[in-house]
Amino acid sequence: MIIVEYEAKALLKARGLPIPDGMTADTPDDARYAAETLGGAVVLKVQIPMGGRMKAGGVRFADTPEAAEAAARDLLGMTLLGWRVERLLVERRLAIAGEYYLGATYDSGQRSALLLASAAGGIDIEAHGGLGQVRFSPNVSIPDYVGREAAAALGLAGKAFAQVSGLAKSLAETFVQWDALLLECNPLLVDDGGAWWIADVHLELDDDALYRQKALLELAPFSAALAARRSAFEMSAAALDERDHRGAAGRLVALDGTIGLIIGGGGASLTAMDALLDAGLSPANYCEIGGNPSVWKVKELTKLILRQPQVEKLVVIMNVVSNTRVDLMARGVIKGILELGRDPRDVIAAFRIPGSWEDEGAKLLDHYGVRHFGRETTIEGVIEEIR
Repeated sequence: MIIVEYEAKALLKARGLPIPDGMTADTPDDARYAAETLGGAVVLKVQIPMGGRMKAGGVRFADTPEAAEAAARDLLGMTLLGWRVERLLVERRLAIAGEYYLGATYDSGQRSALLLASAAGGIDIEAHGGLGQVRFSPNVSIPDYVGREAAAALGLAGKAFAQVSGLAKSLAETFVQWDALLLECNPLLVDDGGAWWIADVHLELDDDALYRQKALLELAPFSAALAARRSAFEMSAAALDERDHRGAAGRLVALDGTIGLIIGGGGASLTAMDALLDAGLSPANYCEIGGNPSVWKVKELTKLILRQPQVEKLVVIMNVVSNTRVDLMARGVIKGILELGRDPRDVIAAFRIPGSWEDEGAKLLDHYGVRHFGRETTIEGVIEEIR
């Protein structure tokens, strides 16, 4: 479960962590009042349970209360990353002297918690490299050296080293106590007066541990309400799935990339997602489909994905199937593309579904000039081919 930014920041502020002054706004008038109260120059951020808001156009800067009101008028009511924007966080704009990254998460491979630290904060932190890692156990008290090592990884010294050491240790303690899967400050800012601020925060809690966090969730009612809903994109997928009992095609999650995905469930879908990310490609959605869905269901799912404005290409990947007809999948995908007035050979970057009725599916794909792969090419190999 993702706790939206303004509630996550309120929770962190209550623990003594440095949070910029801010107010929420549900109307343009609210945004204007907030800017007047905060001193004029502000940043406005949409409050939805998604990352990538700035790249998607969900963050605006305003120099005056009038500009804040105008920006809020643009942002409120828009649909961003599949979510309708109902609330903004309006914060005092900081005079930035430096941006850093500090986060806590789990390394499932090593079965340990760790702090991640980088002297290059901001958008696309993964692309910068140079992430320092400080491992710690969630089963014992966090020792002071964990915070110090994180501050050292940021290249800090003197007063800044002492300040960020304490902040990093507190972040690790909070991560453990809240049963979080991810708690990241990106960016962690130092202003021109030497003060440190958590300018943005991403907090994701473990759904399986929410029963232990009831008191915390009571302090985050907006996030809890959003978690009980699904985005319009997801609801549309669920609705079309319910209209036809044949097969499953209703689990669809919006992401912020450019490659639409129709992928089989379970391990194959995770393998495809990992391969895309490892190849530096950006998925536009997560999707699970299987159980021999009808041509109509596949067609409508294809159209739903391709109607997302950022989607440029479509990748169709499943493991070797025995309970799904390859030809019906191919027919549904192609029919959806044709109904949108587009050419399948231009839209489908790769089609890889080996299994039942595979030869018939291949003939149909060949007819439309669609590039397709069989079981001799791994999922990772397919992604490498389209990289």
